[in-house]
Amino acid sequence: MVQSMAKTKKAVLKMLYENQDRFLSGQKISESIGCSRTAVWKHIKELENDGYRIQAIQKSGYKLVAAPEGLNEAALSAGLKTETIGRSICFFETIGSTQKEALALADEGAADGTVVITNEQSAGRGRLGHTWQSSRGTNIAMSLILRPDLPIDRTPQLTLVTAVAAVEVIEEQTGVSCGIKWPNDIIYEGRKLVGILTELQAEATFVKAVVIGIGINVNTDPSALPGDVRRQAASLKAITGKSYDLVAFVQAFLQKFEELYRLFLREGFSAIKPKWEKRAISLGKKIKVRQPGGTTIEGVALGINDEGVLLLEDADKEITRVYSADIEWS
Repeated sequence: MVQSMAKTKKAVLKMLYENQDRFLSGQKISESIGCSRTAVWKHIKELENDGYRIQAIQKSGYKLVAAPEGLNEAALSAGLKTETIGRSICFFETIGSTQKEALALADEGAADGTVVITNEQSAGRGRLGHTWQSSRGTNIAMSLILRPDLPIDRTPQLTLVTAVAAVEVIEEQTGVSCGIKWPNDIIYEGRKLVGILTELQAEATFVKAVVIGIGINVNTDPSALPGDVRRQAASLKAITGKSYDLVAFVQAFLQKFEELYRLFLREGFSAIKPKWEKRAISLGKKIKVRQPGGTTIEGVALGINDEGVLLLEDADKEITRVYSADIEWS
């Protein structure tokens, strides 16, 4: 019963979001979602208690005027133009890790394209044991569940597809041009804007699911970052001085990712590679590669091959293929 009421409340809110330019009558809402007008009124009152500002005029109906800061499921769903990515959304006001939740949901059979997203993440995970935190209502922390028909050795390429989607959306939404640090960081003037974590669920050679975690520093105020963190991380607000609509940002990312993901599945990584290389900031430079286990090698980053593997040339002109590592400039 409680779950049914919550579902109805979300449906009311979604209708209000989809019709923000006009009033909706209580009768229209009740007929559309299959509940009484009294139930609609009660849900409107509950939404107002949740912080939504809803204008009510007799004989005209209801109109959404303003919403609490941050994200919500109804806003994300309303107007989303994707066909698969984000058609199923698991939203949390707060959670330890969207990635951990998404991995569990994938194991339980969550649909291809499911998005796990939160307003606040307290125990986010990055690659190689790094952490990724997200304060309430300021940044984007989400994980995508994909079920691609791919051989296991091609799944790491999805990290690079995601990176391209992130840089393109950031430029389109903010005008900020940033670069990609192989394999998974989006960088602006040496500071990190976006982190990506890709994890695989497989049986033998069969890919069950790929879960991609994405963290984007959007509206963090520069003063909220400790000095040591400020030297390593940036936010779009710190760069431009502007705050951005998180809902519009997430929707734009999901749409961009679906476009590039379909291109990748249809034509292979060769269709994505030029887009990635255009933004790469380490190609042709001498770098230091720190691999899992602590091994460090140095060389010049020649580029990536058609599998997305980094090619490193050492002082003896020997080429090493690097599949997973942290890199820094020598």
